[in-house]
Amino acid sequence: MTATAVPQQSVEPVPSRGTLGGDQQSFKERFALSLFIGIPFVALVASVPVLWGWGLTWTDLIIAVVMYAISGHGVTVGFHRLFTHSSFKARRALRVGLAIAGSLAVQGPVIRWVADHRKHHRYSDQDGDPHSPWRYGATVPALIKGMWWAHIGWLFNIEQTNQQQYAPDLLKDQAIVRVSRAFPYLALASLLLPAAVGGLVTWSWQGILTAFFWGSLVRISLLHHTTWSINSICHAIGERPFRSRDRSGNVWWLAVLSMGESWHNLHHSDPTAARHGVLRGQIDSSARIIWVFEKLGWVRDVRWPSPERIAMKQTQAV
Repeated sequence: MTATAVPQQSVEPVPSRGTLGGDQQSFKERFALSLFIGIPFVALVASVPVLWGWGLTWTDLIIAVVMYAISGHGVTVGFHRLFTHSSFKARRALRVGLAIAGSLAVQGPVIRWVADHRKHHRYSDQDGDPHSPWRYGATVPALIKGMWWAHIGWLFNIEQTNQQQYAPDLLKDQAIVRVSRAFPYLALASLLLPAAVGGLVTWSWQGILTAFFWGSLVRISLLHHTTWSINSICHAIGERPFRSRDRSGNVWWLAVLSMGESWHNLHHSDPTAARHGVLRGQIDSSARIIWVFEKLGWVRDVRWPSPERIAMKQTQAV
């Protein structure tokens, strides 16, 4: 596998305030991270007895699904396939829109996210990978420890990926830098918007509270753990029909929730491909959205994997 090329041109030094987060994670950032992970997770756990006790309204469900789709595809289509791997080129307004949408997932500023992921591809499942589940070895105790690290532990690592080294192209894009700086405000908007919509639709305090619970807390936590499962589960188990230099696998039961990202083996075999679910029956809603954008003329130079390229990378007949 050839990892996504990181632009090597020299750049002027960029101060740490150029985008949120420098090379060291501060105590304040780790504390905020704990809150943004912990509180939604408690809500996700609590959702089962809450749903059993007094239900979930259609308003709450629609708000949660719409917010999940917008913020989730902002990550998969924007943060991942556009900004990290340049799987296609997008008009400026769409680039900014996808950066904002991905920020609503509350997974960190866009430039930090991209830098981390590019580093992951450079060292995938080797020393230097920010979140490999094989970090501590292949024994059962080591893998259990490694799965925890890959899923959530790495987020609290005090050493942060150097953004000037891994994302110099985005640091030159002032519009994306502004979105990255605005992450705290976008995260707050992601929390408050569902409650506001719920209140306006129902015109009640209960509507505000239930929409906040389902559309903000539960939705954010579910998307968090789905995304992190790509780092942990999809690098520990799954089918591997394509050649790659790491242990990335396809996990079918995560495909819908991850919007196609769990077809992870093909992605690591061909990182710049705009479609990850390339085999028959593999659902990839992110690729479908890119296809729609292409038909509308909003994106161009889409790197669709050809049948010949797919066949060349296969390790077995499928």
